[in-house]
Amino acid sequence: MPENAATEPVTADFWFDPLCPWAWMTSRWMLEVEKVRPVRTRWHVMSLAVLNEPKLDELPAEYREALKDAWGPVRVCVAAEQEHGSEVLGPLYTALGVRFHHRELPKSRETLVDALTSVGLPAELADAAESDRYDDALRASHKEGIDLVGQDVGTPVIAVPGADGEQIAFFGPVVTPAPKGEAAARLWDGTLLVASTPGFYEIKRTRDVGPRFDDADEADGTEG
Repeated sequence: MPENAATEPVTADFWFDPLCPWAWMTSRWMLEVEKVRPVRTRWHVMSLAVLNEPKLDELPAEYREALKDAWGPVRVCVAAEQEHGSEVLGPLYTALGVRFHHRELPKSRETLVDALTSVGLPAELADAAESDRYDDALRASHKEGIDLVGQDVGTPVIAVPGADGEQIAFFGPVVTPAPKGEAAARLWDGTLLVASTPGFYEIKRTRDVGPRFDDADEADGTEG
């Protein structure tokens, strides 16, 4: 494994949209990594709605329709961060992800309120879903992640230290189900390894399965 993976605390910056099931898989891996490596995850919001604005007319009608639900949850996440600090993002993301991906609840105000209150946040933050009050902050957070990795990617974006301590960002890793234990640790060590390799950009293959959610994740960091 990379030497620094075992000896030095590492900060990973993670950009997510709570609607994306693949970002959810990767985020559950990161929580597992925190158990087996000295790692701290800093959570940030990016937006599939913002990402797809320039090419909205080119998207399939079904995907355009799905993006109508994409504004509310990210606006609520950013509102929570702005009003209560960045430390609330991780628990709120977990609460939303459990409801969206495991319980398959609608992206409704009722679901948003349930997620907010389950992690001790005010229900009134759900009002942000229908407001553009926090859109400047949302776009700034999105831009921060995209500027690190480039325009031709989606969510998740993860940024880790590279060879000289500089921040290297990637789309992914895209994985299902979320690795556990030593498997999670090995994938993390590999992520640090490729980040420390000058000129490394991409490894990819075609996905032939969909996201596989672990029901055990439903109990992680949320109630209700």
